[in-house]
Amino acid sequence: MTTHVSSASLSPQAPPAERLTPELLRAWAWHKQGLDGTLLGAEAADVLATAGWARSVGGANPYLTLFARAGTSREQADADVLSLKIHELPAARGCTYVLGHEDFAWGLQIGRDAAVAPFRVLARMGVERGEITLLEEQILHALAEAGGPLDPKQLKDLLGDSVRNLGEEGKKKGAATTLPTALGLLQADGRIRRVPVNGRLDQQRYAYTLWGLPPTSMNDDEARALLLERYLGWTGGATFKQSQWFTGFTMAHTKAGLAAVGAVEVPAADGEVLWMLPDDVERLAAFDAPAEEQIQLLAGTDSLVLLRRNSADMIAEQDKDKQLLGSTLALQADLPDHPILDRGRIIGLWQYDPGKARIAYWLFDGPTPAATQRIAEVEAWIRDELGDFRSFSLDSPASRQDRIDALDAAGRDASGLDA
Repeated sequence: MTTHVSSASLSPQAPPAERLTPELLRAWAWHKQGLDGTLLGAEAADVLATAGWARSVGGANPYLTLFARAGTSREQADADVLSLKIHELPAARGCTYVLGHEDFAWGLQIGRDAAVAPFRVLARMGVERGEITLLEEQILHALAEAGGPLDPKQLKDLLGDSVRNLGEEGKKKGAATTLPTALGLLQADGRIRRVPVNGRLDQQRYAYTLWGLPPTSMNDDEARALLLERYLGWTGGATFKQSQWFTGFTMAHTKAGLAAVGAVEVPAADGEVLWMLPDDVERLAAFDAPAEEQIQLLAGTDSLVLLRRNSADMIAEQDKDKQLLGSTLALQADLPDHPILDRGRIIGLWQYDPGKARIAYWLFDGPTPAATQRIAEVEAWIRDELGDFRSFSLDSPASRQDRIDALDAAGRDASGLDA
């Protein structure tokens, strides 16, 4: 069903719907994400501005996001974090992403409502706003006195009884003490920032330090419109529902934001209607899919996959019934393994096996020279620069061993090799 934003209808430059096949739209999204080599050598902040903020959940996705598009080393990415060219912040829906420096202030503005939400839980347990405000001031004072970052335990020890223990009721509601809420509010205001203890993004041990980031001059409507404009640019076009999912905006705010940026409706061959920026409509009309293979290994939380949460659209019709460990890949909202892609089409899955320092993979149609080469390149990069490739903070080699074994078995079958 089409969700109308205004009386404006189709862009006059829109290509005919029958031309916008799943194959062409996959290649178009691939191009918009800079996975076709157009971002090679780019600065990390420019990659994130072009392809979208990199989702960070204590996993290695931010590193692979930059390596796949620009060839960025882990050392360079860490240096950019240290120099605040890029940084991990709570942004859309309050979720943590790695953003470029020009997006810090308004990214925090977009995520502020999510930072306020935990206080509502505390209020139901009798915590008044004034108590949290006082705690915020005490945190700022403690950080100023320390002259450097402090982790949550250090802060709790210094603040003593100012941090209230909320007992069993608080634990059940995800708020064991008042400290995380105060830290979240300070971070959302740009008064403090969270820094990785060892300088790396692929873990979740953090300390906090003073910041003092100036706020934007935008009001909330303008910030929402900017996010939708960026989002449509990152994706090359998305459905109304996809736009709502990523932003977390209400229907009214989504409609207003799309209207503010002049987004237009473009029907596709499969019957879906994409909202697109007018300039992209014109570019899409002249776009042709690349003729040669373009192989990339990405994380399951890469922007190509996560921004629209549409991995099923990236699976070709002949692969829709592929299964692994009893689950049909095309029926899952999120990929259980990391994807191997060619021009936007998922052609296989992979996991890293640190015990053997190798990538376990399953290429649906067996290997090609280009796929084998790229797998070897990413394998060497992970081994030499990361040591492991975790999906999220609690991911471990043991937790993914069953999937590694299943990928190995499926890969042997696809290649026609004996076990």
